[in-house]
Amino acid sequence: MAVLISSLEGPTASSLVLRALRRYPQRTAFAWDGGSLSYADTLQWIGSLQAVLCRLGAGRPRVALLSGNRAEVWCVEAAVQALGGSVTWLHPMGALHDQVEQLSDACADALVVDALTFRERGAELTQQAENLKAIWTLGPAEFGQDLLALAMAYGTPPARDLSHPDDVATLNYTGGTTGKAKAAVRRQRAHAAMWRAILSDFELPATPRYLAAAPISHVAGTKIAPVLLRGGTIHLMQRFEPSQFLETVERERINMSLLVPTMIYALLDDPQLGHKNLSSLELLLYGASPMSPTRLREGIERIGPVFSQLYGQTECYPISLLSKSDHDLARPELFASCGIPVSATEVCLLDDEGQPVPTGEPGEICIRAPHAMEGYWQQEALTRAALVDDWLHTGDIARADHTGHLFIVDRKKDMIVSGGFNIYPREVEDVLSSDPSVAMAAVIGVPDAKWGEAVMAVVVAKPGASVDTEGLIQRVKQMKGAQHAPKRIAVVDALPLTALGKVDKKALRAPHWTGMGREVA
Repeated sequence: MAVLISSLEGPTASSLVLRALRRYPQRTAFAWDGGSLSYADTLQWIGSLQAVLCRLGAGRPRVALLSGNRAEVWCVEAAVQALGGSVTWLHPMGALHDQVEQLSDACADALVVDALTFRERGAELTQQAENLKAIWTLGPAEFGQDLLALAMAYGTPPARDLSHPDDVATLNYTGGTTGKAKAAVRRQRAHAAMWRAILSDFELPATPRYLAAAPISHVAGTKIAPVLLRGGTIHLMQRFEPSQFLETVERERINMSLLVPTMIYALLDDPQLGHKNLSSLELLLYGASPMSPTRLREGIERIGPVFSQLYGQTECYPISLLSKSDHDLARPELFASCGIPVSATEVCLLDDEGQPVPTGEPGEICIRAPHAMEGYWQQEALTRAALVDDWLHTGDIARADHTGHLFIVDRKKDMIVSGGFNIYPREVEDVLSSDPSVAMAAVIGVPDAKWGEAVMAVVVAKPGASVDTEGLIQRVKQMKGAQHAPKRIAVVDALPLTALGKVDKKALRAPHWTGMGREVA
């Protein structure tokens, strides 16, 4: 008698996606200003795109993507991965040299460029990128071939699933703000595990209507497959604009979105906020950087009890979640937490000797999870440094309370050593941001002849407010002690941000450390 043995790993990520698209053929999968795609249309595009991809002659194509938030580019990603291939997204704000290097490092066979948003950069890449078998554009352009026109010429071949759990699905490059970018390798099994973790622990609406306002090339894109698996709709915005975001939520009855803190601050400062009906909104995820507890309280009071904080990184996402119920105005101490580890993730806080730290003491967040990366692409030394005794070392320092909530102190590399004291900028930033006059705050270490490093703060005032810098210094002394108090506070109109909305501390540090013999990281 034949015995059927099922895989312990479950379906691949691609099989989950195709299953969802077949299940709800008449529903709207993607919508945007001026257009939409049904689930059936999306599945058809994937099949047609696969027919073009097979012309490459590569059994498992490696395709690089440079695009804005477009349904067609997501279909390309799905088509490549279902053929057993892998994708790598070029950073939408990346330098030309870095993008050319990424194409080479990822061993890309083909490049797909959004001709609407990246026409000029696509032409530059065409001139400089070597070893590409094809350059395709989404729409007509002066370079490459129109991939959409090629796909339409193939008619409606059925979408195929040739994926296996061991297939590399993505090469996710780190942002590069802390040095040379490197790629985290994530296989099909890890993608499927990530989506299961999101569906299990994140409080997604029963039938999501998801507004993708942040770039889908990054964390916003990780919600697309879970939304489709729930039979929901992804509404795509090409770029975040506060008033347009609010209008779309009201018009389309959006019930979930994902934003970085700087986007939420912009919403809170937009004069239209109080005039739009946001009652449909059930879940507003935020992450990528710390959020001011004061502004979080303001968000809960003005937008509603819909906030949920996610924590993860390129090497592993998700790691933990601060649920909606933890965003309780009666327990403001939890606003500084990044939540409790998701059910699929094991977390341990380790000291420099690799030993667990006592409850309440700072230690590096180290994780084990089925959705974690298996290593860095072609970087054995970096992989060995990151993966020690089966633990992925995140580089983030945190404390845990008796309930298991994690409180990130700071990035290990951002720690300031001043006069022999270890100072974590995040702790100082939280104090500064609690002042009613402060909209945003960033803390860095700057060279000091006496202390080695001195604490410096850079703050942005709330609209119409005046910042008392000496008062802020005294506030930090009272709440954290004299060693944490900034020696200097600069008030600026805006903090430098990366393309993903994180405060660019590398840019803040550069003027102070350039020429000091220290790498600015």
